[in-house]
Amino acid sequence: MEQPISGAAGQPPKNPLLRECYDWMGTLTCTVFVIIFIFTFLLRTVSVDGPSMMNTLQNGDHLILAEAGYTPKAGDIVVLYTTAEKQPIIKRVIATAGQTLDIDYQKHTVKVDGHVLNEPYIREPTAFEGVVPVSMPVTVPAGHIFVMGDNRNNSLDSRSGIVGMVDVHDVLGHALIRLFPNPTILQTAPIAVH
Repeated sequence: MEQPISGAAGQPPKNPLLRECYDWMGTLTCTVFVIIFIFTFLLRTVSVDGPSMMNTLQNGDHLILAEAGYTPKAGDIVVLYTTAEKQPIIKRVIATAGQTLDIDYQKHTVKVDGHVLNEPYIREPTAFEGVVPVSMPVTVPAGHIFVMGDNRNNSLDSRSGIVGMVDVHDVLGHALIRLFPNPTILQTAPIAVH
């Protein structure tokens, strides 16, 4: 006597609840691998340590950086290594290779290629020259960027001979998103001129 065959391959139909669990486990496993891949090769998370980017970023903010294939542009917030610091620092790109920068500390103005920048993101007018100040005007050399913190009077940045011009190879990434405490997409601040 022949047994009736059920299922496509002669297997009895599986328990629908068990099948649903297997499907969810497969989806979850794939999702975990994709997240691991993204955060290993494309993105990185960092936290802000210090007041140099206030009021744009606060001490303790957590950010997502884009690492792959990034070329720094004026207005971008970047994380970078310097020989002066033991850990990465976060700053805003003010000028890129070939641009001439001039800071007038009496008039509180920053000029790039002769144009005064409109900088609504800074905490207060630029008055502090920095430790071991770089003489102005200065032209950014090829393969380098000039960076400053948004809290200009409390930031160790390219105005200082300690940090100086930053090699673009020392840039770890471009800050894209503030995750915590207030999730925000960090758009490039347009470096507008007056």
